Order: sequence, then C-alpha cells, then structure tokens
Amino acid sequence: MEWFYDLFLGNGIAHSVFILAITISVGIILGKVKIGGISLGVTWILFVGIILSHFGMRLDPEVLHFMKEFGLILFVYSVGLQVGPGFFSSFKKGGIQLNMLAVSIVVLGVLTAFILHLVTGINLPTMVGILSGAVTNTPGLGAAQQAYTDATGINDPTLALGYAVAYPLGVLGIIFSLILIRWIFRIKFAEENQAMSIHQGADKEAVRISVEIQNPFIQGKTVLQIKRLINRHFIISRILHKDGSIDIVNAQTPLQVGDKILIVTTANDIDLIVDFIGQRIEMDKEEWENLDNQLVSRRIMITKSKLNGQHIGALKLRSGYGVNVTRVNRAGMDLIPSYNLQLQMGDRLTVVGSEASINAVSKILGNSMRRLNEPNLIPIFIGIFLGVLLGSIPFMFPGIPQPVKLGLAGGPLIVSILISRFGPQYKLVTYTTMSANLMLREVGIALFLACVGLGAGEGFVRTVIYDGGYQWIGYGAIITILPLLIVGIIGRKILKVNYYTLMGLTAGAMTDPPALAYANGTAGNDMPSVGYATVYPLTMFLRILTAQLLILCAV
Repeated sequence: MEWFYDLFLGNGIAHSVFILAITISVGIILGKVKIGGISLGVTWILFVGIILSHFGMRLDPEVLHFMKEFGLILFVYSVGLQVGPGFFSSFKKGGIQLNMLAVSIVVLGVLTAFILHLVTGINLPTMVGILSGAVTNTPGLGAAQQAYTDATGINDPTLALGYAVAYPLGVLGIIFSLILIRWIFRIKFAEENQAMSIHQGADKEAVRISVEIQNPFIQGKTVLQIKRLINRHFIISRILHKDGSIDIVNAQTPLQVGDKILIVTTANDIDLIVDFIGQRIEMDKEEWENLDNQLVSRRIMITKSKLNGQHIGALKLRSGYGVNVTRVNRAGMDLIPSYNLQLQMGDRLTVVGSEASINAVSKILGNSMRRLNEPNLIPIFIGIFLGVLLGSIPFMFPGIPQPVKLGLAGGPLIVSILISRFGPQYKLVTYTTMSANLMLREVGIALFLACVGLGAGEGFVRTVIYDGGYQWIGYGAIITILPLLIVGIIGRKILKVNYYTLMGLTAGAMTDPPALAYANGTAGNDMPSVGYATVYPLTMFLRILTAQLLILCAV
C-alpha cells in the first residue's frame, strides 16, 4: 500500500495531479451548495486546498508556483478577451460617471486598508491579502503575491491567509450593503422600473418600425438624399409600393408618397425619423414577409477570417448582390449596419433578398459554424507571450523604491483587452465562443485557487486561532462595507443613479459574481448586468495595479 500513501502524501507528477484534481473537484461540488440563496462558488476550491494542506497533502513548491501562475495567466487573459470589445466604449457618456463611482470605491477601499494598517500595526502585505479577500478580487491577490516574490525573493503566506479569512464575509458584506442602501433611501421597485423605461428609451440597440410616407417634400427623392437631410443612422429594409409590389431598397431607390417602408434604426431616433417621413403604422415582420414570398430574411454568420476587420460597406452587398443588410448581431446585441461598421468573426448579419442572392452572399461571408467551433490558438498564445513580456518590464515611479511591474496578472490582462478590441482592425481573428472562453477562464481560476489554498493551509489554523487572525474578519468587513456605503449614498443621493444600475455598479466595482447574481435576481431585468459590464474592465485593472503598488510600498 506504499503506492497509495505516496499518491496522497508523497511527491511526483502523479501526486501533484491527484491532489489538484481532488481539490478542484471537491471545491466545485461544494460551490454548488447555497445557503440563503448565496454561494461562494469556485472560492470553495481555496478552502478545500487549505484543509488538504493542513493535513499534509501538499505539492512540490516549484510545481505549486508554476501551476498557480499559469492558472492566473489563463484566467486574466480570458477575462480580457471577454471584456476587451466593450472596455473603451464603457467610458462614453453615462459610462464615465459609473466608472468614476467605481474608481472611488477602489480608492476608498485601498485608503481604508492602509489606514487600518497604520492603526492596527498589521504588516502591509497581510493587509493587502485582507483587502483582496474583502473586495473578492482573486487576480489582485495573484498580482500582490507575484509582486512580493519579485521584490523579496520569498513568499509571504499571510497574503493568502488574509484573503481566505476575509473573503466569505466580503461576499456577504457586498449584498448587505445593497440591502442597506435600499433601506436607507426607501427604494420602491415600481419607481425604479419607471426610471428604467426612460433610460432604455435612449438605448442604441437596433429596432424595426414600419412607416407610411406622407411628407410631400420626400416625393421622388432617393434614400441617400433623405439620409443626408435627416442626418441619422437608419436602414430601409423593404418598400411596399402603392400598387402592392415590394422591393429591396438601395441608396438610389426613389421614395413616393403613399409607399410603406420597413426601417431599422435606434430607439432614440425613431421619433425624429417618423416625424420627417410620415406616420408610423402597425406592420410586423411576418406581414412584410407574407407580402412577397420571393424575398426572404436570413441570418448569415461571418466565418471567413479575411473579412475580419473589413467595413461592411466595402463588401458592396446591396449593389453587387441585390440584398439588404438590416442588422448586425454581435454578442447578443443588434447593431445598425452603417457603412463604416467593422465586421468581426462571429457577427451575424440579418440579410433580406431573394433566395438565390442570399445563398450567394452566404458563400461570400462563410456561414460555417464548423469554422467557428475550431479553436483559434494563435491569438491566445501570442497574446500570452506579449502579456508576459509586457508584465516583466520594470517601470520606475517617483517615491517608490522598487520598480513597478504589471506582472503575470496585469500584463496579459492589458494585452488581451487590446488584442480583442483592436485585433480585427489588423486582420487578427480574436473570436472565441462563449463556452470556450468560459472553459479557459474556469480552468485558470480553479488551478490558481487550488494552488493558493494548498500553499497557505499549513499555517492557517494557527494564524486564525492563536495569532489573532480572527480579527482580520472585522477588518475585512470594514474594507468591504464602508466604501460601498459612501459611494452608494453619493451615487443615489447626489447623482440620482437608478438602484438597479447601482447594484450592478457595486458588484462590478467589487468584481463579485455572487453579488451580481443577487442583483439580477432582485431586479428581474438586465440593468444590473449592464452596470456590472460597464465598470468591470477598469475596476479589474485598478484592483490588480493597486494591490501591486501597496506591496511595493511595503518592501
């Protein structure tokens, strides 16, 4: 039975793989357990690792270090690929306000942690671990650990211990803060729903309307002339003439009073377009399709890599093939297919035309799910290579004795954001299916948490029970709740932020999926998710950067 003993408590490759598999599988199973509708999710992997390590099931230090850092790279890189396309657009208009509120939460949390460090005398690396747990930010913990190792050449186990102790109450503290803000302002969901309807009226997502032309000024003018006069983005999909015939519309199609047209535009442009053209009428998509069986509407997917980054106007689908592109669906959102819209792999184009024309266009665009299902590893590993390179470059800042590095968390995160946002412009295919991205992310975070727990478990019980570690729970609660209440009151009282958006903002600023799940369940709509996605990219970047800066101040 010596082989059995070695498998659990020995060393070697089989032992390492065996312990990692046990830690991750048991942690994931426990993560499905909910208490009061709340679960710690994959964070259970961390606690299972601590328990196993406490009973002597540990990995070789070099294997542990490699698996932890590699898991962290996979996690942050896949996060960057996911949020990159919306990272820069999140700063537009109302997104600036939400991001500034999220930045305030980050800064207040860092200041609170630093003040607690000065008041309590707890060493700063330990407080950074408590901070990372209190704000439920695992990449920040990884960045802090790497920065400390790079600066000192040794590991500080109290970083992971502080994180593990503060994390559970961090999850609960975020949800408690949301409930408290709702109670303080006596928020009524009926009023929030009304405000949400007003907000969604300015949405930029594509919508379809049917309009009858009644303005005599339009008589005989082409679609292109009308577009120049109105100066709004819209597409005329089909036109129903007074004689009952129906046609595909192009830029030179003349419009006549009495014609009925199917328009695709944005919600906030509807009133202006209708007022100029004529009167809105009730004709849904099915009625238009039933008028002429020769015209069909179909969604075609971009699967040819050579089209990645091309402007939709350059394809000349209307003049060359006699079809209209009425919408472009990207990541679940319908976009107006303006002339200069850049296409990306995986975009779904809604095309209207004859059966033969659409079949021809399908061959041009690809429309092959098989191509998208094939993994495209080049941008992933080139990106990781560039991210590690960027993360290893030292930057000197005045007043900081040690050079600052973006590290194995910050470097890949920045590169993945840039590649996913600007890659299509340079013909780089960055498309990955949601399931592939999720798999990469979950494998990465599982490996990282397992290694953190297995590395910290040896001294966990002694630290918490005998060395005053139980006090860290209280410090973590202060770091969690105080910034959220301050910013939440400012956002609601002064800036009048909708409560649903405020919940998403709070969850995003703390990079906390359980809080987002609670917010979505409470709201019953997707506004918390929109707020979460708006602030998440910048917040994730700042959490990683500030954790490293605090460590460098300590050493």
